Amino acid sequence: MMDNQQSAISNQQCSQAHRSGFVNIVGNPNVGKSTLMNALVGERLSIITSKAQTTRHRILGIVNGEDFQMVYSDTPGVLAPNYRLQEKMLEFSRSALVDADVLLYVTEPQDTIDRNPEFIEKVKRMAAAGTKVFLIINKIDLTTQETLESLVAFWHTQLPKAEIFPISAQERFGVAQLFDAIKEALPVGPPFFPKDQLTDKSERFFVNEIIREKILQNYDKEIPYSVEVEVESFQEEEDLIRISAIIYCERESQKGIIIGKAGSALKRVGMLARKDIEDFFQKQVFLQLFVKVDRDWRSNTGRLRHYGYDLT
Repeated sequence: MMDNQQSAISNQQCSQAHRSGFVNIVGNPNVGKSTLMNALVGERLSIITSKAQTTRHRILGIVNGEDFQMVYSDTPGVLAPNYRLQEKMLEFSRSALVDADVLLYVTEPQDTIDRNPEFIEKVKRMAAAGTKVFLIINKIDLTTQETLESLVAFWHTQLPKAEIFPISAQERFGVAQLFDAIKEALPVGPPFFPKDQLTDKSERFFVNEIIREKILQNYDKEIPYSVEVEVESFQEEEDLIRISAIIYCERESQKGIIIGKAGSALKRVGMLARKDIEDFFQKQVFLQLFVKVDRDWRSNTGRLRHYGYDLT
């Protein structure tokens, strides 16, 4: 399918100096990968919350210019899996080490190298083999200059072939310079996707992610990680989008918590999600939410495949 897409793109669409490549973002949970992805793409494609493990899929964000195409990939945080869903999330992260033209390894001042030494070793081997690796020290607005200098020196010893970029993705500090460096590092070649394409995901996918983000922000403990969202219907009219979505959880007790007293908790999630969906599509939205139990779905291969996790 990719070959057909590429062959359909006219060579006149880019000059001989056109650059194009895959820029993959990896790192431990909660270091700011999704915030960085959104800052670089200029669109809100990935969930951003203070909770770890919010990204479950590998999400592409495509940035086009007259003489370049950057295909960014946000991946789940690297972690030791406890159930089948997390095993798939780890597969998404590992796959990003295979097809990257530029690899962004994101860390932050509180991050430690011993969290995932095996993954770091793979990044080192990629750099040694010639892949362009940028080591991103994110959240520098939360540390001191002395600590930052120490971190830069440390990462120089760990990844001597990597370029180091101290940034704050949240505050957009250093993001423009990083963007320019990525562009220069891309190989010369034609675009991989049509120039008007923003992402590889469907409209329904982003509705799912917005609803799931509101669940992450409004519930504590295990609830957010036990939930999957599925859009049952998406009907776009001239001035309105009608959406019906189901929130699946693993236990009856979780269902009661999600709904809340007299439906108050679910109503709040729906109100917040509807507002963001309207901002995303720039259109009025009518949103209906329902809650159902899908027992132990995170460990069920068949159910994971149904929810869009391509298990091999």
